[in-house]
Amino acid sequence: MNQQTWQFKETILFLQTGWLTVISEKLKTPQGKLLNYWRVEKADSVIVLPIHRQQLLLPPPVYRPGVDQSTWDFPGGRCPDGQSLHQAATTILQRELGIFHSALCSLNPINQTGWAINSSFSNQCLYGFTAEIKPDAPWVPEKLGATYLLTESGIQSLLDRLTCLQCRSLLMEWWMTNGWKHSA
Repeated sequence: MNQQTWQFKETILFLQTGWLTVISEKLKTPQGKLLNYWRVEKADSVIVLPIHRQQLLLPPPVYRPGVDQSTWDFPGGRCPDGQSLHQAATTILQRELGIFHSALCSLNPINQTGWAINSSFSNQCLYGFTAEIKPDAPWVPEKLGATYLLTESGIQSLLDRLTCLQCRSLLMEWWMTNGWKHSA
């Protein structure tokens, strides 16, 4: 595979906010064609699949302006600069489900390398974790939106409800590699 690089010519726009950076650049292809490209730089995403007593836990639905509706999602968020992925995962669990690090039996990565979310438009990568929660762990009931059994029918019901592609891909990766072992 020929991987000739494109040559940077100039920055057209550089807009930096607290959430993201928008960049427009003029690039020259190996064939000599000049193209304007837009891209967005964002902090990496972390999504956690919380498991408690052979069930996956979801917080209540949250309104998503991009799709103009509330959606069911696993706990997730950004990994701020200077914070480890594990730290981000525990912070997310505490914020979204009220589950503290001390309530975890384990916190394991689903993917060792970040997955590009939209490589043609963004540098953002996705990381997933499973969080095994102690059976007697305390939590905040109003932060729990739904539970799904770790069975084939439970996972199918959850997939019927999840519309977030990132949540679905991490769930399927985990289920295909070792999640099915929980249903045995």
